[in-house]
Amino acid sequence: MTVVANGERSMASLQLEHVRKTYPNGFVAVEDATFDVADGELLVLVGPSGCGKSTLLRMIAGLEAITSGQLLIGDRVVNDVAPKDRDIAMVFQNYALYPHMTVAENLGFGLKLRGLPREQITARVADAAATLELDALLQRKPALLSGGQRQRVALGRALVRQPQVFLLDEPLSNLDAKLRLSMRVEIARLHRQLGATMIYVTHDQIEAMTLGQRIVVLKDGVIQQIDTPMALYQRPANLFVATFLGSPAMNVLHGRIDRADGLQLDLGDGVRIALAGSDVPDAWLGQPVTVGIRPEGIRVAGQGEAGFDAEVEVVEPVGSDVFVNLRVGPHPLVARFGPETHPTVGSQLRLVVQPQALHVFDRDSGLRRVLPA
Repeated sequence: MTVVANGERSMASLQLEHVRKTYPNGFVAVEDATFDVADGELLVLVGPSGCGKSTLLRMIAGLEAITSGQLLIGDRVVNDVAPKDRDIAMVFQNYALYPHMTVAENLGFGLKLRGLPREQITARVADAAATLELDALLQRKPALLSGGQRQRVALGRALVRQPQVFLLDEPLSNLDAKLRLSMRVEIARLHRQLGATMIYVTHDQIEAMTLGQRIVVLKDGVIQQIDTPMALYQRPANLFVATFLGSPAMNVLHGRIDRADGLQLDLGDGVRIALAGSDVPDAWLGQPVTVGIRPEGIRVAGQGEAGFDAEVEVVEPVGSDVFVNLRVGPHPLVARFGPETHPTVGSQLRLVVQPQALHVFDRDSGLRRVLPA
């Protein structure tokens, strides 16, 4: 969303229609990407390395040619429009600051190249510096800045452009854990303040879940699912999405479900996990399935409560949570307990799977099967 001289804002929606990227060697980097980005939305593209997310962002920026399909910014098809004429601004992973220029000069350099009047450049730089709390650093050069300050300058250089769309390509990957957290908050605050349209690329599912209003999950160049963070977490479309999002990752077990002595997952070799309180259609019984269980959906059984036994292998206290690595026969499980639960390594625990934590996937396709309400 761009602020114009009269104070009104121009719409900055973005639309991809069956966008495909094929390289000369025949490699398909992005296949049939179709989605909309609403005006003022912060959309995150997430997936493992090589999934096509950065290629997709570069096509939006005009840095990669689109093999087929259409890209619209606002109501304009921009497939053949030069990057400088797309009214976008991109923030890169490596900051790309000019080391011989001050912060103020770095912020204003792009505007200077575009021939804007000096007074307008000065005003925009001052506004961006105030927004990002860079006022006291304007005369410093990048070598005298911390990693977080350099990243804010890179954001500011995009901000002064007042573009229709901000594109951010893994902007926090070079920062340490503490700085990543503070900069995530900074970017979320900046988005709320500007009401700007942003597309953010990351391989970090924590960044995706905390920043995105909606998330596009990619694998091997193909979109797996598009939804809000919690909808993706609670209703993953397939096993890939289910295991990619969440930390610790979802437990995955292969077996058959039956109703012998209550609903159970038979893992073979006499190993069975009770699924008390859950239900599945009769047609699923006896079929090979893949079952996913979120770590927080495993709890210690109460007195006399039906459950299953597991051996404690490793206990990882992390303050507010305790991650417990367990083994049920030969099968590993991870449970997330509160800090009041701190079992001893080598001990046996009687456990229960909470119904809402259970996900069933087709063994062959990996697609999620919908459980009865």
